Amino acid sequence: MPRFNSALLLYNGNAGKGDNEQKLRETVPLLSREIKELTILQTASIEEVTETCKTYAAKIDLLIILGGDGTIHNCINAIASEPIRPTIAILPGGTSNDFSRMLQLPQNLSNAAEAIVNGSIIDVDLAKSNATYFLNFWGIGMVADTSKNINEQQKKTLGVLSYFMSTLKTVSQSEPFSYKIETNEETYEGEAVMILLLNGAFIGTRQIPISSIEPADGQLDVLIVKNSSLLSFRELLSMSNTDVGNDALEELTHFQSNNLKITTEIAKEIDMDGEIHTNTPAEIRILPKHIKMIKA
Repeated sequence: MPRFNSALLLYNGNAGKGDNEQKLRETVPLLSREIKELTILQTASIEEVTETCKTYAAKIDLLIILGGDGTIHNCINAIASEPIRPTIAILPGGTSNDFSRMLQLPQNLSNAAEAIVNGSIIDVDLAKSNATYFLNFWGIGMVADTSKNINEQQKKTLGVLSYFMSTLKTVSQSEPFSYKIETNEETYEGEAVMILLLNGAFIGTRQIPISSIEPADGQLDVLIVKNSSLLSFRELLSMSNTDVGNDALEELTHFQSNNLKITTEIAKEIDMDGEIHTNTPAEIRILPKHIKMIKA
């Protein structure tokens, strides 16, 4: 018996035009073994992605997204408010494929397809910032500036390397900003060069070394980076050690929260899952175990 009765494989026809046919050849035969009815649709715009996901949400058991973090972000936002939502599977077809790494999916497409048909279905938290949902991370300051600094032509030719080049450029340009974060338990105020709310542990393929990040614990890990000094990054690396407590941190602030309000003295652009959206202020809350996803 096939594992799934019906599935939609959705891919962005404007991304990776030259190799979409090869990607389908690598994955469709493997997926079709465990799917009774597999529909394959190519989309040409964000609007079409949204419309397609909403149309199929209640009609399928499984939504397979062949694409990168941007396509996944748009699909998540399309179905998050639907009353019936399919299980989501990711075929990593983008530059970073960050949340697929959190799900321990292979980055090789044929291996990822195998992992999808054999993997486990888990509940995953989703977060909502004002009217927009995010799966992996929310950020202001240096992370949003890095996204803006990415050269699209470099991204096409250099892939992941373009993110590192952009980060190096951004570090030298980052200006501190004043912030206020209000949670149900405490208020945090000060200056920072970056604030991250993390549901996943990967940004630009790099793992954030915070041991408490877990996408199904009903909490966001909040990381405040006060400046872009070498000491900040040394402290960040030390956080992979569970014996290092928050009281040992001088350049960083770390805590968990499921409901918070963030304001800044000057409006800051918000990066959600690699997509620049609105500006601060923002009210963010976690939606515990809101979607089901396939993990390897």
